[in-house]
Amino acid sequence: MALRVVSSSPAIFSSQRRAASVLPSTLTLPNTNSSLLSSSSPISSIDRTKSVVTLRSKTSRRNGVVTCSASVLPKALLFDCDGVLVDTEKDGHRISFNDTFSEKELGVTWDVDLYGELLKIGGGKERMTAYFNKVGWPENAPKTEEERKEFIAGLHKRKTELFMVLIEKKLLPLRPGVEKLIDQALGNAVKVAVCSTSNEKAVSAIVSCLLGPERAEQIQIFAGDVVPRKKPDPAIYLLAAETLAVDPSSCVVVEDSGIGLAAAKAAGMTCIVTKSGYTAEENFSNADAVFDCIGDPPEERFDLAFCGSLLKKQYVS
Repeated sequence: MALRVVSSSPAIFSSQRRAASVLPSTLTLPNTNSSLLSSSSPISSIDRTKSVVTLRSKTSRRNGVVTCSASVLPKALLFDCDGVLVDTEKDGHRISFNDTFSEKELGVTWDVDLYGELLKIGGGKERMTAYFNKVGWPENAPKTEEERKEFIAGLHKRKTELFMVLIEKKLLPLRPGVEKLIDQALGNAVKVAVCSTSNEKAVSAIVSCLLGPERAEQIQIFAGDVVPRKKPDPAIYLLAAETLAVDPSSCVVVEDSGIGLAAAKAAGMTCIVTKSGYTAEENFSNADAVFDCIGDPPEERFDLAFCGSLLKKQYVS
């Protein structure tokens, strides 16, 4: 029986400590029974007539620090970047790729639909290489494989420079709830990292410019060519867990794409999907929970306590 999970936590962010409601989202809890309603359980109540489970959790802010009361919290919260922190793809990366192609007079334009297909390939350099291998290389491109690698690297470097200008001008905002969830994690000694196939400079620009230097100092970044194999390979998430000195099973990943979800699950991690513009129709049946965004009060979808609750054995979708 599929039950909707509704967090009862009042997300309190003002000096008046006003409660904010949490919108319900679907999550399957198989074999749910009354034994889950122990005093230590994060489940407060089960209403089978309405197929609703209420989670027992509370989020509050004291002296500027967000704290959560929950029976379990993740040891680390790992975010993808593009599509999770910021919906960058259509009006950020795609535009920067096209501007680069135009500057180099390659006669190439990636429209919205084509770029959506290309996103199935992890990594910008890999994306361009696969595209040119399929449709043919531009006339002014080198002929040897080694020279083409350098050519692609040059294109990607310029594309990253153009993309960073967009970020530095703050033309692309953070997605709803990102700042809130990161503050909750940092306020509860949960390690935070960003794990992305994008160029490290681009990811660092997003973190520092949009989340601010104080948060950026506390967030580790694993990006670009830090691992030889990119998502859906789990290498980047396994590297993050090893570097942060946490067990993969104690990590919660926030992803937006099928290849990111596959990487997280292959690493043995819990994964929440927040759908983005390009990934809304992808199959996320293997995810532990799926939402349209993280959300800020009064339209919050989930919080840190909910992330922790998914680590419980009974929270299996």
